[in-house]
Amino acid sequence: MDTNNPLQTKAENATASEEETKKAPAQLASHLAEIRLVMLGWRWPGKSLTGNTIIGREEFRLERAAEFCVKRQTEVEGRQVTVVDTPGWFSAQDTPPSYKQELVRGASLCPPGPHAFLLVIPVGMFTEVDRSRIEEHVSLFGEHVWKHTIVVFTWADVLRTISIERYIRREGKELQWVLEKCKRRYFVINNCVFGEHPQVERLMERVEKMVAEEGDYYNPEDLEKEKKPLDENKNPPREVQELGARPKQNSGLGLSKAMEVEPVSN
Repeated sequence: MDTNNPLQTKAENATASEEETKKAPAQLASHLAEIRLVMLGWRWPGKSLTGNTIIGREEFRLERAAEFCVKRQTEVEGRQVTVVDTPGWFSAQDTPPSYKQELVRGASLCPPGPHAFLLVIPVGMFTEVDRSRIEEHVSLFGEHVWKHTIVVFTWADVLRTISIERYIRREGKELQWVLEKCKRRYFVINNCVFGEHPQVERLMERVEKMVAEEGDYYNPEDLEKEKKPLDENKNPPREVQELGARPKQNSGLGLSKAMEVEPVSN
């Protein structure tokens, strides 16, 4: 099982690199010139903060809930890295349709598609509700999204002497379900360390390893192909007219005012 420790020594990294070279020399060619990432998660799990840690500066605003996707870029060890922060979903209430639409749009903001979705989960009690909310929102991208997903644990410092492996076992089947969906790919990030830090480089290497195993990147057009068979079963004339009238009653602007959420400029 893969683990990541921000305090791992350079010597350990060198040893791991030598072992990977012997076992899978073909992966040496997987160094990407560009890495495209999309952040997913609840409204307050440290999602935007994790984006700032990757970028190396405060680019994603933390003081209010974002209603729109925000894209920022940086360079990490010679790679051009694009990070898209998406609206966080709600943990105790239904996520407005406008938020869900914007969430899905995030995958199209880094064409031709993201190499990885970083599903940010704060360390703490993980419940059946948490699992179902993840399933509900990640499934918006289609089932194949899990092939390109890495769980990123935040706030792991609260575990103190407990290892992340023990935490995962302790939380039981709900968290296990999420990890199994993405083939137990996870990473522990320390958002208290800002700026240049080897943990960001290790995360990029983890993304490259996943790309080498699963394929190049998530293609947003694949989602349309999944939806097409369902659309063909509908009655187009009447259904389109009815659906066209509903957004006017539940517009994104109306939802924003009702929730008193101030939009963040993109």
